[in-house]
Amino acid sequence: MNKRYVLFFLLLITIVLPALSQTPECPSQTYVLEHPYSVEKITPPKGHKIKNVILMIGDGMSLMHVYSAWTANRGKLWLDNCQYVGLSKTYCANKLITDSGAGGTALSSGYKTNYHSVGVDTNGKPLKSLCTLAQEKGKSSGIAVTCRLWDATPADFCCHNVDRDKEMDIVADYVNCGIDYAFGGGAAYFENRPDGRDLFKELQSKGYQTPRTWADVEKIKSGKVFAIPYSKDTPVPAVRGDLLARASIKGLDLLNQNKKGFFMMIEGSQLDDYGHSNDLDMLMQETHDFDKTIGEVMKWAAKDGETLVVVTADHETGGLTLVDGNLKKGEIVCKFSTHEHSGVMVPVYAFGPGSENFSGIYENTEIFWKIKKLLKL
Repeated sequence: MNKRYVLFFLLLITIVLPALSQTPECPSQTYVLEHPYSVEKITPPKGHKIKNVILMIGDGMSLMHVYSAWTANRGKLWLDNCQYVGLSKTYCANKLITDSGAGGTALSSGYKTNYHSVGVDTNGKPLKSLCTLAQEKGKSSGIAVTCRLWDATPADFCCHNVDRDKEMDIVADYVNCGIDYAFGGGAAYFENRPDGRDLFKELQSKGYQTPRTWADVEKIKSGKVFAIPYSKDTPVPAVRGDLLARASIKGLDLLNQNKKGFFMMIEGSQLDDYGHSNDLDMLMQETHDFDKTIGEVMKWAAKDGETLVVVTADHETGGLTLVDGNLKKGEIVCKFSTHEHSGVMVPVYAFGPGSENFSGIYENTEIFWKIKKLLKL
């Protein structure tokens, strides 16, 4: 072989192979919270009676999301008021990296299930959620989310399907789920359906009020409510403002009219969306919105005195890493490692009576069993 060809191939190997073996550098993103919000110290109630439990889920939220949000808000979050912290293992029955269907089902119903399943076990058998168990004990139950109601997490608490993508079928399950309060998006699949059903009319026939605007929701003083003001997801935080907090407190006030107590699930849904799209700006907006909602819920719970608040996530999204920043300036520099979910454990925070039960490291299914025991369901 000609020496020139030998030298050429040696040069090619020297330059190309190292380049092929290197992982592409993930670009960093910088975010600054221009207007930090104030946070107060909330004194938890001293009693031990637990009449109500509020489970708050930050979809896709990890410790890195929390710490990044904490840094951006100059070292303070409402979440800091929690008395106890634990860690939850999120893997599902047939995959190490879970999704909101299986992850949420573990939280809602206490069993690991298959990837993409909602509210069913590994054989497709419907599972009873905390909402259903509360109703069977004469308690009230409800949900408030910022996503469409056919999305996995709200469906995990009210619906049953082996495939979260069967959205039309999932939405139809809400008619018979029996919860007392629902707030979210997704009106598009409740009416003008291919099967000709009008789920709003069916809900009304079961005694539900079905307000289609927030102004109409505000007017309601009692009774069962199924509020879906938006065709799909709710607007972004800059447009919707503190809607999740208002919808959550409205639900709590209505459910609390039941003297036997209640269970409510509240989700900061769209953290997950911006983890998937690797959009740090919008991810932080959603995380701070969720934290502000946590603050309002904690204040409500502290005043009530018999309400436990548990805050966790179903999984992590985006592989977020905080690589630099400035605490005084509220600046964070972050990188994402994936557009999908990752397998890290997620935090569990607890505030109020019974919060001591949520420290330690445990399976995500244990959150269900702890709440079930404390509410005596």
